[in-house]
This record gives sequence, structure tokens and C-alpha cells, in this order.
Amino acid sequence: MDELFLRIANTFFYVFHTVLIVFNLFGWILKRTRKLNLITLLLTFGSWVLLGIWKGWGYCFLTDWHYGILRRLGEQNPPNSYISFLIHKVTGWLPSAELINFYTLALAFLALLCSLWANLITRRSKRKIS
Repeated sequence: MDELFLRIANTFFYVFHTVLIVFNLFGWILKRTRKLNLITLLLTFGSWVLLGIWKGWGYCFLTDWHYGILRRLGEQNPPNSYISFLIHKVTGWLPSAELINFYTLALAFLALLCSLWANLITRRSKRKIS
């Protein structure tokens, strides 16, 4: 039963965490998901920065939870970055930590700027038109 639970939890984290990453990057595009996108981006940055004070810069509690499950399933020494982990699982290539950290932060910050623009600036311009 424990093995089955771990496999189900592993699958859940693969799907949920990957979907969340894609949503963080592109959820600001659709009008109906903009608010939720801004919330998930702020939670992500909050985890990276605020929890990072105690756990280390860039700490993600979802990665930590998923890696705990993976370790119990026999995975050893996963990379610090979940993005690196996914790239390695899909392609077999393990990119450098510096490369992944740069692009992860740059794209997340760009997504946050887009989300802020979509949520705040477009809302103000609609008020002026009305």
C-alpha cells in the first residue's frame, strides 16, 4: 500500500508541478486566469525568497515534497532545480545549474511582469475608457 501511495503521489507531483510551471509562465495570457496566475506567481516568488531565507535561495516546497517521495522510491541525488530534473528526465541532458537558474529566474520574472501588466495596467486603461 505504501508503494502504491508513493507512486500515485509521484505521478501527482509530476503533473501538478509541471502544469503549475507552465501556468506560471503563460496563465496571464487568458483573461479568466490572470488573477490566479498573479497569485501563483507571488506564491512561487514567496517560496523562493521568503522560505529561501531559512531553506536557501530558490527553495520550492513542491520540489522538496516531490523529492522526498522520489527518494523513498529510490531516486538518488536529484539536481537542486526541478526544471533541471524535468529536462534530464525528458531528454537525458542535465544542464548546468547556472544556466537553469538564470533562465528560470529570468522567465519567471518576465512572467511576473506580464502578469502585473495584464492584471493592473489593462484594468486601469479600461476604467479610463468607461
